[in-house]
Amino acid sequence: MENRYDLEMQFHDQREHDRKNLTKQEFEKKYPNKRLYQISTNTSHYIAKLLSKHIKKESKFLDYCCGTGETAREAAIFSKNIYGIDISPKSVQSAYENVKQIHHDIDENNFKPMNAESTSFEDGFFDVIMCNGVLHHLDTALAFKELSRILKKDGIIICHESLGYNPFIQLYRKLTPNIRTAWETDHILKAKDFNRAKRYFGRRNFKYFNLISLITIPFLRTPFFNFLKKITHFIDSIILKIPIINLMAWQVVFTLRK
Repeated sequence: MENRYDLEMQFHDQREHDRKNLTKQEFEKKYPNKRLYQISTNTSHYIAKLLSKHIKKESKFLDYCCGTGETAREAAIFSKNIYGIDISPKSVQSAYENVKQIHHDIDENNFKPMNAESTSFEDGFFDVIMCNGVLHHLDTALAFKELSRILKKDGIIICHESLGYNPFIQLYRKLTPNIRTAWETDHILKAKDFNRAKRYFGRRNFKYFNLISLITIPFLRTPFFNFLKKITHFIDSIILKIPIINLMAWQVVFTLRK
């Protein structure tokens, strides 16, 4: 277990070092999966709506495994009580600097390197918690238990994750091991993880994104990309309401309440 934590920290520290020191072209060449997120603007817009709906001026917000703090920065528009944790010290520092651009007086102690499966926060401390592409880096049995502990009774957790059902997406992950950790590849979320969430959260809501839109990948650098993305997003918004088919989606956004 300790080795897993060390490997995750080393990988994400290195990636953050590369992000700061490589050119955009060099970074995308080393981490080609990052450019694929151009497809998922629909997911980003949906998350932004959830943040604006649930974060109030007095809300305590946690960017859980914050990375470079893009979500924390977005949340800082609505509240000054912004916190971020990550296993990567380099990422936590970047997140603090990112949020400081919005709130110059933000307390640096709000951003700390920390084990997300066993945090130092008090019980029921947060109103809103955001898990943005992080649960597959964790042992979800431990993570959901800890998230439940630090969430207020009337709080909400917003989770954005990849799904582990689509065999073609899974094949891509297996063929590109160097751009992710070994734990990550083998722990993309499936039914067992969502069943674990049931133990702690009685109210759960799921919305699925990006299946047909995956065909736009070859067109990322063409003038047709945005047009094709708009059409395929619309198709996905219809077909991903169908049970079973929705499990083939690349991404899911789900909320958890006690």
